[in-house]
Amino acid sequence: MIPIKTALISVSDKSGLADLVAFFSKHNISLIATGGTARFIRDLGYPVKEVSEVTGFPEILGGRVKTLHPIIEGGILARRDLEGDINDLNTHNINPIDCVVCNLYPFEQMMASGETALEKVVEEIDIGGITLLRASAKNFKHVVILSSPEQYPSFMEELEKNHEHFPSHLSGQYAIQAFLKSSEYDSYIANYLSQLMDNQTDDFPSYISIKMKKKNSLRYGENPHQKAALYEDLSLDRQGFMNAYQQFGGKELSFNNLYDTQAAYSLVREFTQPATVIVKHNNPCGVAVDPVLTQSATKALECDPASAFGGIIAFNRTVDPETAMVFKNLFIEVVIAPEFQPEALKIFEAKKNLRILKAPLSNPAEYDIKKLDGGYLVQNPDRISYDPNQLKTVTNLSPSDQERESLLFGWIVAKHTKSNAIILTKGLQTVGIGAGQMSRIDSLKIACIKAEGKEVGSVLASDAFFPFPDVVEAAAEHGITAIIQPGGSIHDQDSIDACNRLGIGMIFTGIRHFRH
Repeated sequence: MIPIKTALISVSDKSGLADLVAFFSKHNISLIATGGTARFIRDLGYPVKEVSEVTGFPEILGGRVKTLHPIIEGGILARRDLEGDINDLNTHNINPIDCVVCNLYPFEQMMASGETALEKVVEEIDIGGITLLRASAKNFKHVVILSSPEQYPSFMEELEKNHEHFPSHLSGQYAIQAFLKSSEYDSYIANYLSQLMDNQTDDFPSYISIKMKKKNSLRYGENPHQKAALYEDLSLDRQGFMNAYQQFGGKELSFNNLYDTQAAYSLVREFTQPATVIVKHNNPCGVAVDPVLTQSATKALECDPASAFGGIIAFNRTVDPETAMVFKNLFIEVVIAPEFQPEALKIFEAKKNLRILKAPLSNPAEYDIKKLDGGYLVQNPDRISYDPNQLKTVTNLSPSDQERESLLFGWIVAKHTKSNAIILTKGLQTVGIGAGQMSRIDSLKIACIKAEGKEVGSVLASDAFFPFPDVVEAAAEHGITAIIQPGGSIHDQDSIDACNRLGIGMIFTGIRHFRH
């Protein structure tokens, strides 16, 4: 047990501090504080010594140096069970400090503001606070470090229960949290300064510090014999559904659930009109847009109801009871939406084990990172769907306005489908999806099989160019009337000639959407 007789407080975030100071006063624990914190404590009516009174040395350099002094650091770092350390304290009239309460300058808030003036940025880099965290955490056997207001209630509970003594094993846990805070803080600074100061010609800083915090363990990974856990990325921007979702029902989310849910939500947020997306094994198997959300749900399910079994359902609107009823008799793993009406929630909650998630429609994270053995691949997310200025009709026959709208819809779906991808659509509804094949013609064959005759009169979106005219020729055999693709093959003219010969209109986008 660690006896708590003296506490040093230096905080930027004063949340919960009034209650903590009142507790210290009640238990006759002496307080030392830096300037602004000391004024806060005095305004509450409690006695406190400023650091400068203890050290006999004022804060200098505009507040850059406050606690960096042997009397402070010695009081924290002294080992109470080592005679030499105790002798040093006595020789230099240094009193031990048993508890340090410290949180850091809000560098993360400054980052969020987009501040780019280097002279302002560097002044938000905490030096004394980091030293207090690390010194206290290093000496956790004798000093308790409180690095977050969230720790105050449990800390006070333990001290109350143990008569002003704190359990050593919990002090060790607090030390780990303090070192994590320090590491996270330094990562923010390194990343931000790298972005500000690197003379890079591209969008990528010379250094990216990857910082992850375990959110929870998972039952298993992609397969039952693989262990897995979910981590939050603390080093980059914290966008994405994973950092904000709430689960209302169902079993624990699995590795595959989370990965597929990300795929479904990434696609559904592409659309401004009410949309429904069904994903299975990280590929869409049904997508539809309609002014009425219920209709979009019905149309999405019509695309491939067999594959929708055990799938992930994503919406970009508040889900009403009528929409929920579309999936009442279908086994699904996860449903995710920005909001649910109470009656819709009841319908989904009646489905045993269904994971029900509410999450905002956030933007993609700043970087798309893929892991290699010993390294990472880092790229910008594939945000663009098409550039209207680059859309080019390359055939004698121009797709109609209705076909063009359907082609562009299919093109967005192709962006979220594993390569090679072929998407068949009618209106704003998928009727057949072929994904993840080594040959583009095989993807078309699968899409037509899935369509079960609905491919006749549909239009086709391809995520990449046609190296041969075989896809065009097969599309004509199935009654497909128009095509959208990036173009860019040395054999583009062969595909254009085939379209002209077979009466198919074709648009080039100039943008490829490979997805691995």
